[in-house]
Amino acid sequence: MENNPIILVFLPISLGIIMIGLGLHLTLADFGRVVKQPKAVVIALLVQMVLLPPICFLIAKLFKLPPELGLGLLLLAASPGGITANLFSHLARGDVALNITLTAINSVLVLFTLPFWIFVGMGFFLAAENNIPPPTGKVLEVAALVIVPVLLGMCLRYFKPALAQSAEKPVRILSVLILVVLTAFAIASEWNLLMAYAPVLGLACLTFNLLSLTCGYLSARAVNLAKPQATAIAFEIGVHNATIAIFIALNVLKMPATAIAPAIYSLIMYVTAAMLAYWLLRQQKPAYRAANSAKIG
Repeated sequence: MENNPIILVFLPISLGIIMIGLGLHLTLADFGRVVKQPKAVVIALLVQMVLLPPICFLIAKLFKLPPELGLGLLLLAASPGGITANLFSHLARGDVALNITLTAINSVLVLFTLPFWIFVGMGFFLAAENNIPPPTGKVLEVAALVIVPVLLGMCLRYFKPALAQSAEKPVRILSVLILVVLTAFAIASEWNLLMAYAPVLGLACLTFNLLSLTCGYLSARAVNLAKPQATAIAFEIGVHNATIAIFIALNVLKMPATAIAPAIYSLIMYVTAAMLAYWLLRQQKPAYRAANSAKIG
């Protein structure tokens, strides 16, 4: 697999396209917005980067996942929120500006946090069976593959706003197609392992996904953030960028089995995110009707 020219070429190009699409949504103002709502940003980052990885370790042990499957789940936990988190937040009337701010900050911080959790995860899951050195050089290579396209997308939006706007929809569609292809490849390449662990891995991914969404929403409400902000944080934390996790598993670590958990999670998270958006909208309807009644009266 690691010598497959299609994979060696397709994966970096795919990640580049997705990261350019991310950059098309970002401006310097998105980074500056953190000053206006520091509490929301700090809570979201603490949950996503500090709380979720340890939860992942506990789930991997609880469900007795094989080392490479557990490492794959950790890769996902350490990956930033996906672009589609913005869409779900918009549908559920969340604070989309907060989503964009968190995406902007995560696109920078992940260059430091992801290598750290890869190092910790390889020691935790694989040290007992394999003497594998931390892939520091290749993680730096991934950092370049992530940050350069993001900057390219941001520059395109700044210097050619009309072109950037027209490119947003095609790039978004292409990003979804790429995720589908990568998911299919990850599943097909380790089909036997998937079939052996499908029930327990699927349940582990579902558990982690539900905990991610719940921790994001409840932690925000616990510090008295408004419901739109809590909604934004829930989706930002629960809808991960599975493509980055799959890319690192296949192209950096050269462990196809490690890509299975992110692939399965990417299938689950869209269903649960849609259900959460529906539930949040149902919760808002009584308040919306009451407000309209008050206006009429």
